[in-house]
Amino acid sequence: MIFSKKKVITAYTVEQCMKCGMLTKRGFVKGDVLFADISDCGACKGRVRIAKIFGETLT
Repeated sequence: MIFSKKKVITAYTVEQCMKCGMLTKRGFVKGDVLFADISDCGACKGRVRIAKIFGETLT
């Protein structure tokens, strides 16, 4: 374990419009809940919902 590197994990949230299907990826914010309606779509005025929360490993 002398040469092991620490892994840094960055969390992301993917938002999806329920009307037009537009996807947006942003940094995770404390309080994000999966499948929660969060805002209106800027393109079509449909409802935007959190579709996915995931983490990416940075080395």
